[in-house]
Amino acid sequence: MSRELVKASRVRISELTASTELYLGVHIAAPGLTFDISCFGLDAEERLSDDRYFVFFNQPASPEQSIRLLGAQGGDSESFAVALPAVPEAVHKLALTATIDGDGQMSQVASGYVRIVAGGTEVGRYSFTGAEFSTERAVMLADVYRRGGEWRFAAVGQGFDGGLRALLENFGGEALEDEPAEAAPTSAGAPAAPAASVPQQAPPPPAAVPAPQQSPDATLLAVPVPVPAAPAAPPAPYPDATLLAVPVPPAAMPPAPSLPPQPAGVRISLTKYAELTKYSDAAAGQDWVKQNDKLVRVSLTKGRDVLALQGSMVAYQGKADFAHEGSGMLRTLVGNLTGQQLKLMRITGEGQVFLADEACDLHVVRLEGDSFCVGSDRVLAFEAGLEHEVRRIEGEGLPNGGFFTLQFSGHGTVVVKTNGTPVVLPVTPTPETYVDVQALVAWSRGSQVITTAPVRIRRSAYAGHAAESYSLQFRGAPGNFVVVQPFEV
Repeated sequence: MSRELVKASRVRISELTASTELYLGVHIAAPGLTFDISCFGLDAEERLSDDRYFVFFNQPASPEQSIRLLGAQGGDSESFAVALPAVPEAVHKLALTATIDGDGQMSQVASGYVRIVAGGTEVGRYSFTGAEFSTERAVMLADVYRRGGEWRFAAVGQGFDGGLRALLENFGGEALEDEPAEAAPTSAGAPAAPAASVPQQAPPPPAAVPAPQQSPDATLLAVPVPVPAAPAAPPAPYPDATLLAVPVPPAAMPPAPSLPPQPAGVRISLTKYAELTKYSDAAAGQDWVKQNDKLVRVSLTKGRDVLALQGSMVAYQGKADFAHEGSGMLRTLVGNLTGQQLKLMRITGEGQVFLADEACDLHVVRLEGDSFCVGSDRVLAFEAGLEHEVRRIEGEGLPNGGFFTLQFSGHGTVVVKTNGTPVVLPVTPTPETYVDVQALVAWSRGSQVITTAPVRIRRSAYAGHAAESYSLQFRGAPGNFVVVQPFEV
């Protein structure tokens, strides 16, 4: 059974299949548009440090054949064969992208998907439509990446302004410009040479791999790399790479909706507000579904309780039981002393519960063995199996020498609420990131809060108004983040 994945969801490849040889099929239906579908092999800093791992229509395979472009087949617009054991250690992420060749925008996409096939069976699928995008001309579809010594799949679905050239430059590559026609003289009777070509540092792929038809802009895309002093021996081809060209099952295409004509009226006017049930199948692991920016639905199953803020239930369907969740004497004492006490109710049963809180924006965060910190006033609900504890953040200049937050860890879902649409800022060793503590929502556990910096700006001049007196400084390794909302608590 194929597992349905939603945007921003992440899953271990081992949870989908025991195979390490994958077929990745991409389908995009957009009448009148043509797409270039590519795979970028990125390093630990998410940069394309080696152009040989940019697999696209003009370079259909990586040197050792671990990533191969197979072309359209089985109902897929484009497909790739990936042999995970053969992917070099320097390649940390395979990013699947699609760009529009010519005029158009991603909002014109009628439907699309990325599917994972292993052993001739589809094991996972991420579907999307143009309603998720606007004027973008490219989209980052999905990632296959390493984490904790294992491979994982992420459904990204992030629009990107610009075309293939801009996407290439975003990953650290460089698009070569066309040379003027007069700059390329030719001898009499000899055909003119192309303006530019993609540098090839490895022998061409075996004849068994057909080269897809080149786009007119194929000669524009190249990633210059330093020429080594001595030519390096080409990587040995992966011995089982040829096995990945086996036929794959045709993709199951969803039937076109056939709705009978209905007269205009209240029911038709309210259609866009109808309950969303897609991806809510508990067996598929998608128990949490955002109905809109302000409302989340959670599907209840036996043995998987949900803890939610008291009073956050706005409706439920089926059988659901609500009970006061006591914190225990020690946790209550710690909560009272630190201000991080959660007033929760335990929800059990078999049904669906709709949760909201004063029309705050809600964000479904899935933890896969990760840890992150968030204030108790920003938590709406979470799975009972997650671990949570109070953590003290110390810093010179902070009131009482520090403040407290909650730290969530484990495997499960947390619903975080914000006032307005937040922004996620990367946290790196340099430059440092500074955040107003009153606008802070959450941050990754690996981010280090090392000091405070004074901010001597008073936003209002009336007597008794407290100015912003300090901000928090975050530093950490690449991959860490901090979340900030456009509202000060």
